[in-house]
Amino acid sequence: MDVSLIMSNILNPPVLFFFLGMTAVFVKSDLEIPPPIPKLFSLYLLFAIGFKGGVELAKSGLNQEVFLTMLVAIVMACLVPIYTFFILKIKLDAYNAAAIAATYGSISAVTFITASSFLQQLGIDFDGYMVAALALMESPAIIVGLILVNLFTQDQNEREFSWPEVLQEAFLNGSVFLLVGSLIIGFLTGEHGWKVLSPFTQDMFYGVLTFFLLDMGLVAAKRIKDLEKTGPFLISFAILIPIVNAGIGLLIGKFIGMPPGNALLFSVLCASASYIAVPAAMRLTVPEANPSLYISTALAVTFPFNIIFGIPLYLYGIDLLWR
Repeated sequence: MDVSLIMSNILNPPVLFFFLGMTAVFVKSDLEIPPPIPKLFSLYLLFAIGFKGGVELAKSGLNQEVFLTMLVAIVMACLVPIYTFFILKIKLDAYNAAAIAATYGSISAVTFITASSFLQQLGIDFDGYMVAALALMESPAIIVGLILVNLFTQDQNEREFSWPEVLQEAFLNGSVFLLVGSLIIGFLTGEHGWKVLSPFTQDMFYGVLTFFLLDMGLVAAKRIKDLEKTGPFLISFAILIPIVNAGIGLLIGKFIGMPPGNALLFSVLCASASYIAVPAAMRLTVPEANPSLYISTALAVTFPFNIIFGIPLYLYGIDLLWR
């Protein structure tokens, strides 16, 4: 693999600010970001990428290529938690295995945005409707994870889930609702809507992303201590399973004829893990699972791995497969 790809990704300002946040924790700086600001910025990022995706979807139209991409996105969101569950069951109980499997079946919007920035930096085109794939892959893993808990825990006959609450958390949690709503509004307003909002949705985007990644660096570094509880099995899992998932995503992308830019974004969606929506749902519905396991592996291992090494690695795979 070309080392310059990794360096190009690392020297991206948002990624460098991620490192700055981690460094602040390691050197015990008193740098802190007030809690409402990262929340506001995460909402802004979801709104901006959803709106842009809707506008791009309006341009491309709902054709066969779009429907096929949406279909494979849903299939992977359901498939990944199933096979990762059985891998995790080798060392963990069903509660923790299902919670971690659901985490890795869902996606990280920030990793997706970082990959989009990487593609733009390299001048590689991609279609805006990939944001719709992101939105579709956020929730199914939560449902699959809960079904696995029901099927494989000893108290399955006594356990009672509040399915309305579960479904509400899966499909109507704030992140999913804002992302899908912005996508629909972008689709309905099209180019006119884009011109009206572009100073807010385009010019400010990378500044907000950079500041948000600074906060993510702070949070990830604070979570590293939790890795002492996970042991080498989960740390290895958190590095290897994204590569496996990305590889499957690339093969699917190649098979259905995705262009390279779309294939990279799809592989990144397959390789990333949720550290917001799924943990929130698991805390609510599977309290037996240990949050320090599924949050720390996703946030302190898989997220940094993907934005530093994973994205260039997956692009290298595309270079090999798409020649």
